[in-house]
Amino acid sequence: NCCDSLAALSIHSSHCKSWKKTRMFRIVALFAALSAVHAFTPSSLNKATPVASTQQQTTAVSSPLFRTEQSLTELCALPETYTELPQELYLPKDKETPKVLGGLKIGLRKLVVVTGASSGLGLWCAKALLDTGRYFVVLAVRDVDKMNSVAKEMNFPQGSYTAMKLELGSLQSVRDFVANLKAFKSARPLTHLVCNAAVYRPTDPEPAWTDDGFEMSMGVNHLGHFLLVNLLLDDMSRAKGARVCIVGSITGNTNTVGGGLVYPQADLGNLQGLEQGMQKPIEMADGKPFFGAKAYKDSKVCNMMTVSELHRRYHDSTGITFSSMYPGCIAETALFREKRTWFRKAFPWFMKYVTGGYVGMEEAGQRLAQVVDDPNCDKSNVYWSWNGGAQTVGRWSEDGKPKGAGGSGGEIFENQQSDAVTNQDKAEKVWEFSKKAVGLSEKEMFKGGKLEKEFRP
Repeated sequence: NCCDSLAALSIHSSHCKSWKKTRMFRIVALFAALSAVHAFTPSSLNKATPVASTQQQTTAVSSPLFRTEQSLTELCALPETYTELPQELYLPKDKETPKVLGGLKIGLRKLVVVTGASSGLGLWCAKALLDTGRYFVVLAVRDVDKMNSVAKEMNFPQGSYTAMKLELGSLQSVRDFVANLKAFKSARPLTHLVCNAAVYRPTDPEPAWTDDGFEMSMGVNHLGHFLLVNLLLDDMSRAKGARVCIVGSITGNTNTVGGGLVYPQADLGNLQGLEQGMQKPIEMADGKPFFGAKAYKDSKVCNMMTVSELHRRYHDSTGITFSSMYPGCIAETALFREKRTWFRKAFPWFMKYVTGGYVGMEEAGQRLAQVVDDPNCDKSNVYWSWNGGAQTVGRWSEDGKPKGAGGSGGEIFENQQSDAVTNQDKAEKVWEFSKKAVGLSEKEMFKGGKLEKEFRP
């Protein structure tokens, strides 16, 4: 999730005790706001940062994901990123041999899949669920070896999890994962699915592509998860109290400070790109030229629209609870590792004490786990948030830390999404175009696609 310092522009200076202090806060706010815009500006527009060619970025960048020795801190901080990209993300040799007899390991616990579980939000969500003792967690990740190393370092309880290969940048890998999951769990239905993994490439001057020719952000964040959910609906419909949560973002909601004031805004346009199949050379869902930061935001709009469509089409017939959530600004995420040292040090402080939007990775993971586990979160078609949901800037409190901007603390509540996200006509088109793009057949869909005929626009 992106975190946006522009929220500070609206700080209530009336709480400052002097004119000088007010002026200082305004200067700091403006400075940080400009830094935030700089953070989301494509490298090709940022003259202070030279840009390598696409080929150079693919072969020359040294990514921590490919180091052999890493500390626990490094491992836990790394997102499911795609910094170094081979020509193909998923090869025949990458296909895992199906694990079997998982039903014996699962026992009476609920079975949950968490994508992108080797780092950040997904990792801490998995830990929170495991800590309850009520879940067996399938850790769906790109790098199984890395996941096993992290799980060992984090002292995940033996016999409570298994890591499985899932490359969301390959539709074949998604299908292979589903087949392997079904072989592993046998007759046990999947209880919960957490779609968390995401790609964020705001500084790329040119798009990267998935194995199926989709722009990477849209292909991984939206289309890969879209296929995954649909392939598992039949199975999940057999579980009692099943839930699907697709992680959203304030950046996809223009009714928030971060989504509405920070350039560029999410905008799917008339869906020209998605309608044409979203495959190379089409770079954006709206059919326009590539813009890395916007590609991420557009994919999050599609994520949240997918939740609404899943609810509308399948909640009544399956009983599955479909929801989305915003975990808060995880300002210390490795998403900002390419920024200058001063920015990486100052940004968490700024989000903590000025905007009030900061939340640590562990608390963010607990929030995501709450949406999965809390009995009070069994309502479908809800966008969950905490502490103001980032629709306002922080308000002054006695401890000196602004409250109400979606940051640490506060109670969970049902947040409101922007009109662009709740546009049902456009959501229906996103669904239909996405279904066609991933090649989802009626046979693969819930009840053989019989219900789909009722909802076609």
